[in-house]
Amino acid sequence: MTDQDSEIKKTALYALHVELGGKMVPFAGYALPVQYENRGIIVEHQQARESAALFDVSHMGQVRLTGADRIAALEALVPTDITNLAVGNTRYSFFTNETGGILDDLMITQAEDCLILVINAACKDADIAHLRAGLKGDVKLEILDGLSLLALQGPKSAEVLGQWASEATTMSFMSTIDMTLAGVDCRVSRSGYSGEDGYEIAMASDQAEAFARKLLEHDAVSVSGLGARDSLRLEAGLCLYGNDIDATTSPIEAGLTWAIQKRRRAEGGFPGAEVIHGQLADGVSRKRVGILPEGRAPCREGTELTDDSGRVIGKITSGGFGPTAGGPVAMGYLETAFAPAGTVVQAMVRGKPRPCEVVKMPIVAHSFYRG
Repeated sequence: MTDQDSEIKKTALYALHVELGGKMVPFAGYALPVQYENRGIIVEHQQARESAALFDVSHMGQVRLTGADRIAALEALVPTDITNLAVGNTRYSFFTNETGGILDDLMITQAEDCLILVINAACKDADIAHLRAGLKGDVKLEILDGLSLLALQGPKSAEVLGQWASEATTMSFMSTIDMTLAGVDCRVSRSGYSGEDGYEIAMASDQAEAFARKLLEHDAVSVSGLGARDSLRLEAGLCLYGNDIDATTSPIEAGLTWAIQKRRRAEGGFPGAEVIHGQLADGVSRKRVGILPEGRAPCREGTELTDDSGRVIGKITSGGFGPTAGGPVAMGYLETAFAPAGTVVQAMVRGKPRPCEVVKMPIVAHSFYRG
């Protein structure tokens, strides 16, 4: 970071990241640590797999919707069944456009008297504009810009939060509870984008640094950066918006049909419903798949995939080294005929074909706590 980066935003944990040796980089308009000195991505990745890793995800947008029509108004913009989402539960969702493409993905929590949305940082302004333009009836949008968001991910996360609140240890995956942790009022969701058990914790930004320091006092907790967050989600087969999903990819092509509940498939009433219904009935021409390249070198985003004759049949949308998988891992889109697990395709790396095997996702099994 330099003086030239004055327009880059800083989270409430910026000073702590610097103190701990964070290598700060610009990401979605914020200065965030990609990794930490004397640790590195592989160590930080394994921290989440084996213990508890603390990530700063305060760059994400947090929004509250209130008003009598909030559920119907939001259901007109997303293909998610919010009506039947129980209070205290959270669902993964996405905004769709008229051609069935994904404008952004998000998390929706049903609270007693409101809906809480967590949206991606890179799409934050566009998402808020989309909501303001599309929400109809008695509904009010409030941007929760006074909150920070921390993610504690890994098998020892429940033990860490349990020292302050026993109810945290019995929460099920994708449930959300307001609780007090280390004297701080928090909104706690048992979720995260690592594939591991863990939590996302929202609190007032002026309390975030002190709370993070309390977490780091526990022997099981260490900080991890954007690099580990990316390798974890890639092994877990989780999409990154702008890479693996965007306005030109549909939920059906992306393998996200599970996020469109039965009622919404039947009733429609969201942008692109007719296109998506057609894809559900007739199938799609391409599918998102997991990919294991041969050898040790990763295949990166944008790498073309071909059949044995050299015909382009798809491309890689995310790729890197998987520390838990022990080699390169990737995901991307292939023509449907080549999508079954076990198919061998070629990745064109520096003009030369490199064999890759199509595999089922997740590449590393999820460890979510189901209760």
